[in-house]
Amino acid sequence: MKKALLLTIAALFAFSLATFAQEGKSIPSVEVKTLDGQTLDIRQYAEDGKITILSFWATWCSPCKKELDAIADLYGFWQEEYDAELVAITIDTQRALAKVKPMVESKGWTYTILSDPNQQLRNALNFQTIPQTFVLDKEGNIVYNHNGYVPGDEYELEDKLKELTGK
Repeated sequence: MKKALLLTIAALFAFSLATFAQEGKSIPSVEVKTLDGQTLDIRQYAEDGKITILSFWATWCSPCKKELDAIADLYGFWQEEYDAELVAITIDTQRALAKVKPMVESKGWTYTILSDPNQQLRNALNFQTIPQTFVLDKEGNIVYNHNGYVPGDEYELEDKLKELTGK
């Protein structure tokens, strides 16, 4: 019994280290795709002088869609007040990508939508579950990350934006 408890604690500690180890590092140079199939380096968003929110999601992930819907209500304000940009990166496979554009249009999301169909960026950032959200400062450093979604998480994200901008 004690051994099982110790193993569980060790596993949770290792998971925590992997998650928090990303903070303070700059976003890696990894290619992703636009929904039109163009390839670009994710660092392009990290070097545009804005606070960038990277939100990893998939069409089959209900919490992901709930999170992006909740953020949609605040996003215009975040753009104006904090000069923040949200880039929603789907991890849907190449076969499932056909569902992404119609879903985005039906939701009315105004975010930049990219895809990571081969999971190269996901692997480089070393996370397992979605939704997974990273906040990059104006220099492209990861200053916050969060996984999962419960209603109200969008306000925690906004608090991070306030902190970064001093507002």
